[in-house]
Amino acid sequence: MLFIWKRSTRKSSVTVCPQADMTTDQNLSMDGPSTAAVFAAKGTDVTPKKDQGIVKLVKRHGHDGERPMIGDRVTIHYTGSLLTGKKFDCSRDRKESFSFNVGKGQVLKAWDIGVLSMQSGEVCTLLCKPEYAYGAAGNPDKIPPNSSVLFEIELLKFELGEMLTDDGGIVRRIKVKGDSYLNPNEGTVVDVHLEGRCDGRLFDSRDVSFVVSESEDKGVPLGVDRAMDKMQKGECCILYLTHKYAFGHKGKAEFKIGPDKDVVYEVTLKDFKRAKESWEMDLHEKLSQASEIKHKGNQYFKAGHYYHAVIQYQRIVSWLEMEFGSGLEQQKRMNDFLLSAHLNLALCFLRIQDFSLVVDNCNKVIDLDASNEKALYRRGEARLLRNEFSLALVDFQHVLQVNPANRAARNQISNCQSKMKEYHELDKRTYANMFQKFAERDTKDGRTKRRRDESVRSSKNDELGIKRRRSQDRLSCQ
Repeated sequence: MLFIWKRSTRKSSVTVCPQADMTTDQNLSMDGPSTAAVFAAKGTDVTPKKDQGIVKLVKRHGHDGERPMIGDRVTIHYTGSLLTGKKFDCSRDRKESFSFNVGKGQVLKAWDIGVLSMQSGEVCTLLCKPEYAYGAAGNPDKIPPNSSVLFEIELLKFELGEMLTDDGGIVRRIKVKGDSYLNPNEGTVVDVHLEGRCDGRLFDSRDVSFVVSESEDKGVPLGVDRAMDKMQKGECCILYLTHKYAFGHKGKAEFKIGPDKDVVYEVTLKDFKRAKESWEMDLHEKLSQASEIKHKGNQYFKAGHYYHAVIQYQRIVSWLEMEFGSGLEQQKRMNDFLLSAHLNLALCFLRIQDFSLVVDNCNKVIDLDASNEKALYRRGEARLLRNEFSLALVDFQHVLQVNPANRAARNQISNCQSKMKEYHELDKRTYANMFQKFAERDTKDGRTKRRRDESVRSSKNDELGIKRRRSQDRLSCQ
């Protein structure tokens, strides 16, 4: 039944409420006014405002351990009832549990707040005032206007955090929700408090200011930098970072972090000063800043911080790819920045070994300059590393048409031809072995069939001989 999920689109400001001692009541009577009296006497107010909007009674205590945080994906069973005891919805009746990201405004405000106070395995009943449930309107045919309601909820399980990247490399859990709807953007100066842990060991605890997209300058990991645009002022969150978004293959000697180590950071965003958005800048301002950003990207690339370099070059692309110059000189300068940014992105992605993005960026350069030697060569490299030998061969041949003196391209052509021959020979051997196995199987099947046929013929001959002897015996008897 879908009606239960209808709620106001107004966002609630929710913090995790520590669970006080709550009375376990297995035999709560649901009979209107007395219900409210029982909750008032035995329940605990779990609302941040302490306005008695959500009062909780524990029916079964959960497992000892942490509770969900904002953004965690929880799975529950629930039963919703009016104070008269009339049931209006129940997940168990449908024989399916329900999952949602808690604290994100996907469900009733009472659920977002109440579930944050629960432990896995806990069963509780929430008495919810209208402003935390269905409001002044109620729900047609089910819930009268301005009705308080009861929810019995069982927290079956919860999954830690929300993924901020497609590869799951940054997972965030919110301990304290922020107090603003604004978020830092690229170029914002942020003031944060950091606490970093690896294998339970605290290795980093400090207040630090850094520019979003340039966190490496202050020794702040990439994952913290990339989470900034999701945070609000006053927010405290926990970030689970895989080594790619932490300190990579090199580790961090300063913090005694070895290579390929995952880390956990608790981050509090104390304050920030937003940078201008791209739409707030004119083309002249963008071109002026693009030079500085390109220089910063080049510094990161030379230091081997390829992901940080990618961020800088992508900023240039996002600023300029939809712009149009007011004159030939300005258009040429803009195209030069775009060509350089895409070429540098292709080089970064070669180092990172994301060959599809190498090809994509080279294609964008070739769209602007069909005979760009670097773009053709780098696309050829990526295709060669993807075992696309014939396509790579065409790219390197095109490079030689542009610059016959390019020895590297000539060597790569020989490499492509060698690889193509090697793979051709491998295919021949593979198919030869395959056909040999087929022939051997056919021969074996033929021998088996012949033996079976011979066995059948022998059996038939034996039967025929027996019949002949019986016939002769009968003649003899006559």
